[in-house]
Amino acid sequence: MINVALLGFGRIGQMHAQNISLNNSLKLLYVYEKIEKLRKKAKRLYNCSIENNYKKIFSDKRVDIIFISSPTSTHIKFIEEGIKYNKTIFCEKPLDLNIKKIIKTFKIVKKYNSKIQLGFNRRFDPGHDSIKKDLDKGRIGRLEKIIITSRDPAPPSKAYLKSSGGIFRDMMIHDFDLCRYYLKNDDISEISSSTSSFDPLYKKIKDHELATVIMKSKKGVLCVITNSRHCSFGYDQRVELFGEKGMLFSGNQKNTATEIFNSNQSHSQKPFLNFFIERYKEAYNLQLNELIALHKKNFKPRSTFQDGYFALKIANAAYQSLNQKKVIKLK
Repeated sequence: MINVALLGFGRIGQMHAQNISLNNSLKLLYVYEKIEKLRKKAKRLYNCSIENNYKKIFSDKRVDIIFISSPTSTHIKFIEEGIKYNKTIFCEKPLDLNIKKIIKTFKIVKKYNSKIQLGFNRRFDPGHDSIKKDLDKGRIGRLEKIIITSRDPAPPSKAYLKSSGGIFRDMMIHDFDLCRYYLKNDDISEISSSTSSFDPLYKKIKDHELATVIMKSKKGVLCVITNSRHCSFGYDQRVELFGEKGMLFSGNQKNTATEIFNSNQSHSQKPFLNFFIERYKEAYNLQLNELIALHKKNFKPRSTFQDGYFALKIANAAYQSLNQKKVIKLK
């Protein structure tokens, strides 16, 4: 049995706790959480130790895997602590909002050849991954354009938005990473961004409600990403890969595939799955299985610490483009 410590029991942490508890290879040994309400909930749901002293968790030799789903500001600190005690580490995105801190920690990661998997779960989505495999097989020939649409069904809380790092670092960072996944060894060379907000809240907290980014790779592939913090028809997640010989598409998922035909209507489709936990449920479990394999044998995971660095680098360039109102060249 592989023992796991979960740091952070917010919305995403609770999902990870459930997945860990349902996996026959894992045992949830600790939950680290400072908020009393969440501590009580974790204690009620899981037969594990609830701690507010993270150093005790890291120094416990029984702990094999550290799951980091705590606030972004703690990620680097916990990663470095995990490396110190030779733990296998999973960390949610983003790594940090300070790219200099990430570069510093990356040197430590390389020095100790640490086992770290980053939470870019969309790489593991069966649909998104299937079109990647078809792309690599040459099914559409030369890749020429990537179009990604990502719209949340409803905005998060004001408190979350204020500490999230902004739409490019919090939300679109998944799509930046997905573009890199499809581009493989072809790096992003330039980026241009634009945003808009209709709800006055976003201007008050200096964030954005809608955002569009256009990027170009060194080989000339265009990447267009559209994000929205709200969507009246559900969690809208689509990826299109356009090539010289055709197109690959990964679309939205619904609760059922049933349709209705009668005298009043030709057909009626069910709404999309509610949000990321439901939409990417299978992806999260596939990622968890890879983490278990990584713990048993060191290899390059599908989403690495370095991927986290590059995704944040692109996100920062998107803000630079927005503020300077020009195309930004990436080195």
